[in-house]
Amino acid sequence: MAHPDLLVGAEHFSDAGVFRLRDDLAIVQTVDFFPPLVDDPFVFGQIAAANSLSDAYAVGATPVTCLNIVCFPDKELPVDVLSAILAGGADKVREAGAVIVGGHSLRDAEIKYGLSVTGVVHPDRFFRNDRAAPGDMLILTKPIGSGVLTSAAKAGRIGEGDLTEAIRVMIQLNFTAADVAREFAANAVTDITGFGLIGHAWEMAGASGVTIELHAHAVPLITQTLDLARAGVLTRAWKSTLASIGDRFRNRGVEEALLGVLSDAQTSGGLLLSLPASVADAALTKLRARGVADAAIVGAVKSRGDAEIVLVA
Repeated sequence: MAHPDLLVGAEHFSDAGVFRLRDDLAIVQTVDFFPPLVDDPFVFGQIAAANSLSDAYAVGATPVTCLNIVCFPDKELPVDVLSAILAGGADKVREAGAVIVGGHSLRDAEIKYGLSVTGVVHPDRFFRNDRAAPGDMLILTKPIGSGVLTSAAKAGRIGEGDLTEAIRVMIQLNFTAADVAREFAANAVTDITGFGLIGHAWEMAGASGVTIELHAHAVPLITQTLDLARAGVLTRAWKSTLASIGDRFRNRGVEEALLGVLSDAQTSGGLLLSLPASVADAALTKLRARGVADAAIVGAVKSRGDAEIVLVA
């Protein structure tokens, strides 16, 4: 839809919509929900809420209000399970400094949970995913691997205890990463979720009219991720992501297992920041000093070549 105050809509695979209310205030809106990835209902609520809030942080907004979105089989499961899910979500919303103002629930055969998030941002100071510039460096603020680890747990390939690191990554909010991106005037930002690192980097490259070069060896991975991928544990999403990109992608010598990991769906992943090379090292130092310990420089932005995404070993 077109409107003079609709600053960001559905174009360019944007993370959230941005609508100007007045010269100094815009609202940001986003929504996401999905089935459980872990057995613990409280932790699932935390993960789903952090994932929903991430899209607001990806455009530099401050979350203000949230609505619960719930599907629940109340005839098959005790309501205590639902209470724990909502408590987990509320825990993350409180951490974000926002409030839950209500929501909507449906009976369903499968549990699903997430949030509709409304945030605020200055209409001249929000992040976009279409401004990556040649010469920029790319910083990823969380490790990759949540899709592999949760798939392995569901298949019984690893125990619940092996999910500790993945859970820590998924419940971490991206507000510190967004603060640092703002401090160092990132040119473009997106978060890494259902289309994986390669897919969301491709969205940024296509929207910005550039080529993004990802350095596979530099991407931080959750422990066991690559070993499990080499053993065949990946979600189905990685192949569909690469199929969507088609001939706009080039692989320069990266093994298939790692290619799959970097294309694999993530839940509540980190932010991908495109920053001027002159500030990239300082931004990385600041991220790590403020507790974003896994942040790493994972690539560079080039002038548009014959592909939009190039993956190098």
